Parts: sequence; structure tokens; C-alpha cells
Amino acid sequence: MNEEQFLQHFQAIHAQMAALHKYRVQLPQEQQEQMAKIFEAIAISLEHLQLSYEEMQTSLEASTVVEEEILQQSEQAVAERDRYYDLFQFAPDAYLLTDANALILEANASARKLLNIRPNSLVRMPLAGFVPQEERRAFRSYLNQMRQLQPVEDLEISLCPRDSEPFAAQLKVAIARDSSGDIEALRIGIRDISQYKQAVAKPLQSLEQQQDEVSRYTTAQVSSLPSSLDGLQVLIVDDEGDAREFITAVLESHGIHVTAVATAAEALATLEGFCPDVLVSDIRMPDDDGYSLIRKIRQLESEKGWHIPAAALTAYLAEDREKALAAGFESHLHKLAQPTELVEMVARLAGRV
Repeated sequence: MNEEQFLQHFQAIHAQMAALHKYRVQLPQEQQEQMAKIFEAIAISLEHLQLSYEEMQTSLEASTVVEEEILQQSEQAVAERDRYYDLFQFAPDAYLLTDANALILEANASARKLLNIRPNSLVRMPLAGFVPQEERRAFRSYLNQMRQLQPVEDLEISLCPRDSEPFAAQLKVAIARDSSGDIEALRIGIRDISQYKQAVAKPLQSLEQQQDEVSRYTTAQVSSLPSSLDGLQVLIVDDEGDAREFITAVLESHGIHVTAVATAAEALATLEGFCPDVLVSDIRMPDDDGYSLIRKIRQLESEKGWHIPAAALTAYLAEDREKALAAGFESHLHKLAQPTELVEMVARLAGRV
């Protein structure tokens, strides 16, 4: 019954009571008094009924508002879920969601491509099945120790795609736990670091051999380098220890003083009390990458009142040079470049050319 129908019934009852009231005056006194009591009781009941109806209408209006808010929130939640699902599915890096035993529950398009698996075929497959036989025991041992590990762990292993050769992979493993501390799921990011490892160090090559190689390059091409770079202060940011050692050896062989750190957070902490002549940063790093770091440094510069010439390094052939320059870097160099190119770039940024 809608509000209009209710009011019509209510008015009809009042009309009937008015008619009965006219009839009552024709009755004996005793019956008139009895009917008066009945009319009073009916009037009170009608008043309570109308009040209850008004309260019900108010509650109904409030419920409608709440329902609309819930519907709107639900639509927003669906849109947010779809957005994050798209970000997961179309992310350039490979991502997996697994259970505590690394049984794959979800995989994005990059993961399927990296492991050479058809769409939807990765689900319910064990990640250990892509680990070469000789490394599989160590991988299972790592999973067994997972309960004692930190919330985010780095792991470097080999992975073998279907019908393809193994490659060196870096796994970023985020551990999700329930209230009792048991592992609910593993969120795993995978990067192929084969080219990167080839770029920063040859297999079984010692640091001394790397320094010898640097010496050979600098001797062969010394005429193209500045006569003196003594006293230059350069800050290196790279999460790979081998890369930091190699770059440090290259620059120090030309009299450059090098400060090397492994993360963007360490770099920002260093810059609180130190202004280098040049910054050289890797692009692909866990947590804050090179793009994020250079934006934070440019913000810091506005507070400090100085400017640090910066160069971006990458081990990825497809890394976008224009993207690096747009982010705030002044120069861009691939890690496969010759050591003399690195020295020339630093000298140019420092104004020593």
C-alpha cells in the first residue's frame, strides 16, 4: 500500500466515525456514553497508527538512502577491483599468486608469456615444476623455511619455461599471513635477469679480472677521456652488488671518488648530508625504482637549493630513454656500454669535458 492509498483509507475511517457520531446523539444517554468511550479508543488507535506509519515512512526513506549508498560503494568496489585486476593482468613484469606450497592460483599475462604457457594453463601448476631438477631441492627447502622468513624475500633461482632454455630469475616473494601467523598466500614477482647478469659480470670472472678489463679499455681509449677527473664525487645507486663493484672500479680508475648504495632509501638518506657532483642510478630496482628516486631527488633539490646532474643505467634493451629523460635524468646509458662511455658520460654531466 502506498502513501496515497493509506491516506484515503484513513480519511474513510474518519468519515465513518463522523457519521456514527451523528447517529449516536439519537441513542439513549447510557449508550451515547458507551459509544463515546469507543470513539475515543478508536481515535487514539488511529493516532498511533498514523504515527507508526510516519515512522515507517521515515525508516523506509533512510533505508533507501542507505541502499543507494551501498549500491554506489559496491559499484566503486567493482570498478576498483577491475582496475587492479587489469593492472595485475597487463603489468609488464610477471606476477603469480600461489598457496604456501607455491601451487599457482593466479598468473598474469607476462607470467604466462615468460614461462611459455597458454592462457589459464598455469593455474594449479606447481612453481617447482619450472625449477631445474638440480635446484628443486633447494627451492623446496626455501619454501619449508618460509614461516620464519621476513614478509618480503628476494630469491634468485633458475626457471625453465616450457620447451625453452632455463634463465636466471629474480623472485620477489611477498608473504601473506592469517591472524595466527600461518601463510595464506605468496605473491611472487618474477624478472628475467639473464641479460643483466651478463652485463654486470662474466661467469667466474673475479673483481681483479674486471679491473684489468677496465684498465685495458681506459688505456686503449684514453685520448677520448678528460685529462683529470680527480676530486669528482659520484653517487651510485644499484641493488646488485656486482654492478656496484664494477662501476666503482671503472670510475675510481680515473680518480673519481665513488659512494655506492643499494637502495633508493639509502640514496635519499645519503643526500641529506652530501651533494655529489653526479648521480648514476639503476632504473629497475625493488621497492622504489630509478624513476621514483629521481622524482624525489628533484623535489629535494628545490628545498636544498642545488642541482645534481643524473644519469640512468639499465640492463634492459627495451628500456625507454625518453621516459628516463622525462622523469628527470639528463642522460641514459645501457649497462652493456663500454666502460669508457660511462666515464665520458659522468665527465660530461660534471662539466669536465
